[in-house]
Amino acid sequence: MTLSAAVSADAGERNRLEDEAVAYAADLIRIDTTNTGDPATTVGEREAAEYVVARLVDAGYEVETYAPQDKRRVSVIARYRSEAPIRSPLLVHGHLDVVPADPDEWSVPPFSGEIRDGYIWGRGAVDMKGMVGMMLALARSLRRTRARLDRDIVFAFFADEEAGGTHGSGWLVDNHPEAFAGVEEAIGEAGGFSVELDSGHRVYLVQAAEKGKRWLTLRANGNPGHGSMLHQGNAITDLGTALGRIGNHEFPATPTRTVTELLRRLSEITGQQYGYDDVDDWLGSLGPVAPIIGATVRETVEPTVLRAGYKANVIPSQAEAQIDCRVLPGRSDALTRELADVLGDNIEMHWHEQDALETSFDGDLADAMTQALLAEDPDAHVVPYMFSAATDAKRLARLGIRCFGFTPLRLPPDLAFASLFHGIDERVPVDAIRFGVRVLDRFLRAA
Repeated sequence: MTLSAAVSADAGERNRLEDEAVAYAADLIRIDTTNTGDPATTVGEREAAEYVVARLVDAGYEVETYAPQDKRRVSVIARYRSEAPIRSPLLVHGHLDVVPADPDEWSVPPFSGEIRDGYIWGRGAVDMKGMVGMMLALARSLRRTRARLDRDIVFAFFADEEAGGTHGSGWLVDNHPEAFAGVEEAIGEAGGFSVELDSGHRVYLVQAAEKGKRWLTLRANGNPGHGSMLHQGNAITDLGTALGRIGNHEFPATPTRTVTELLRRLSEITGQQYGYDDVDDWLGSLGPVAPIIGATVRETVEPTVLRAGYKANVIPSQAEAQIDCRVLPGRSDALTRELADVLGDNIEMHWHEQDALETSFDGDLADAMTQALLAEDPDAHVVPYMFSAATDAKRLARLGIRCFGFTPLRLPPDLAFASLFHGIDERVPVDAIRFGVRVLDRFLRAA
């Protein structure tokens, strides 16, 4: 199907599509789906799943819901069926859960879904109920317009992404792989958004890779005793020394296929030089997305949790720290060796990990993403990039699915977008949602 044939039926349908995407995103934000990672305090996705199911059924879909042993953790899958498919089904996925939010830190109640100053405010606006609202509106529009597509579209609304997908995409992949029958390609979160460069060029970053997630527990063992006495072998001291070494260690800039391609294309677009030898010189030119790109040229290792002791006058026998390690593709073993050298012999290392992902940014699907973006923003450029965090793609890739991050948003140049992921006052521009759902509509009708 040509791109010119892949637009919505008429202006009235396009306006309805945009209005529904905005309304659904705001409604979903108002449903608290906080995922703390602890079953005792996690709210669960059931209410949001029921909201999604009601609107899909109303549009005529046959819907499947899935829940593991914890029946609060509901995922939803619906399939738009092509009358004459000539390509494998495409998976479009998002997640219903969000990370916690402290209302005392916010300018607006984090589950208000308030629309103010041209933004939809609330936890999940960026990550990722804005995209879920677009998905739901698109699914309904495809049915209303009886879109004639060259492939089935599988819409998946997952639980538990924010805690690694154990009760969501991971559980489905392990227990119900038939839900993804025939799927070879997928799009999801963390790509397709715009960045304004210092050069004045606007680029859209499509995710073709994401770093591996390696959660490390460090453990120091010592001699317990009374805090008032002279003492040798304090576990807290040993652990603190090791954490200090981590904090002072800089991991080397290491080329990867995706980031190398990003830097090559940025150099072509701007006429400036982007390379691994001078990262600090050009990183600031990327504006609000610099923290993400800067984290993809090397490993990052950040202490996040400390546990030790139970009383002020008792020296504990053990101290623990949790470390959030994000590793480049192909570098997992090298990171383990490097950390072992940095930490020394007195610290135990225990890993929980998910592999990095990387695919080439080429082929029909990449072309369709590029064309759909440029149809709505002809003066822009589309480039691949690596996401510094993790998504449900890690689980889906185990089924051999080729995954991209494509949640298109045209953003204001001064919006600190990277800081909104899990951040205070998370919000997304209303116009960005309207732009994104138009792009996705073009994309799905041409993909």
